[in-house]
Amino acid sequence: MGATARRLTGVAPHLPAALAFALGVLAGCAAGPAAEAPAPRPPPLPFVDAHVHLNDVALQLDLMAANGIPQAVVFWGRHGDNASVLAAARAHPDRFIPFASVSPERREYRDLWAREDVRVVEYLDALLSGGGFKGIGEISVVHFPSPGFPEAQFRLDGPVMTGIVELARRYRLPVLIHCEITRLREMEALLAANRDVAVIWAHGGYTPYFLARRLVERHPNLTYELSARTWRRHPRSPDYTIFMTDDALWPEWRQLIEDHATRFVVGTDAANRSRESDQARIDSVHALLAQLSGPTRQAVARDNLLQLVRQESEDRGQRTEAPTIPAAAH
Repeated sequence: MGATARRLTGVAPHLPAALAFALGVLAGCAAGPAAEAPAPRPPPLPFVDAHVHLNDVALQLDLMAANGIPQAVVFWGRHGDNASVLAAARAHPDRFIPFASVSPERREYRDLWAREDVRVVEYLDALLSGGGFKGIGEISVVHFPSPGFPEAQFRLDGPVMTGIVELARRYRLPVLIHCEITRLREMEALLAANRDVAVIWAHGGYTPYFLARRLVERHPNLTYELSARTWRRHPRSPDYTIFMTDDALWPEWRQLIEDHATRFVVGTDAANRSRESDQARIDSVHALLAQLSGPTRQAVARDNLLQLVRQESEDRGQRTEAPTIPAAAH
C-alpha cells in the first residue's frame, strides 16, 4: 500500500483498503506527472577544422575528441614554430594536417619581408621539400593589429608573396592567406593571375555578403574559409559575424553557402589559450553546420578541405625536421 493510501486509511479507518488505495492513486495524479529526465544531448556534428594555431597539443587533442573533430589543419601559434607543428603531426598523423608558415608577424621573418628578401621563400622551399607539410599558411600578408600581433602591410605582388604562390604551384599545395579587405584589388589580382593555385582565404577577408558572393563566383580557385565568422561577436568588429542572431545565420549567407557548397570550409581559429574560449568557437561552428542541408554540410564540414590538402604530390621525400632559417642580410 502506498504512503498516501496508508495516511487515508489512518484518517478514515472505516474505509476499505482498496478504496483508500484508489484515493491515493488519484491524489498522486493530481500532484502532476513526475519530472521527465532531460533529453540526451545530440552528438556533435563532425567537421575538419581548417584553422588551428597549435599551442597546446594535449588540449587540442582533448577538444577534438570531445567535439567530433577527426582532423585539424594546424600551424604555429605564439608558443610554437614549424618544427613543433611538424613534430605534433608526425606524432598524431591521423589527427593533425600540418601547414608550413613564414608569415611576417614572426620577428625572424619580418625584416626579410620588409626588404622583399627572397631568402624567406628559399626557407619555405626547404620546409616543403621534406614532404611533411600538407599546405602553406597561415600567411598574414595584410593583417590589422591586435594585442601581441603587429600590423602587417606587405605587397601581394612583391617577390616574396609571388615566390610563395609559385611554391604552392610547384608543390601542388593549397596556400592559406590572411589579407584584409583593404587590399581587395590586389587579392583579386593574385587570384586571377594564379588560377591553377588553390587559395584558401582566411576568414574570407571579413568581406560582407555581397563581396563574398562576387569573389566566389569570379574566382574558381578561391576557397572561402569561415573561421572567426561564426563567432557571435568578434573582438575587433561586431559586423564580422555571419549570424543574424545568437542562433540563426543571415538567410543570405546560408543561401550563398548552399549555392556554392564546394567553395567553403569551416574553422575555429583556435589558439589553445583556454578550454572555454576554444569550446565556444567549436560550438559556433556546430551552430553553423546545423543550419545547412545534409549534402552541403558534408562538403563544407569535411570534403572540401580534405580534397584541397590531398592534392600534394605523392613522390616527395620525407624530411624529419625543419631546417634552420637563414641569417638575414644587414
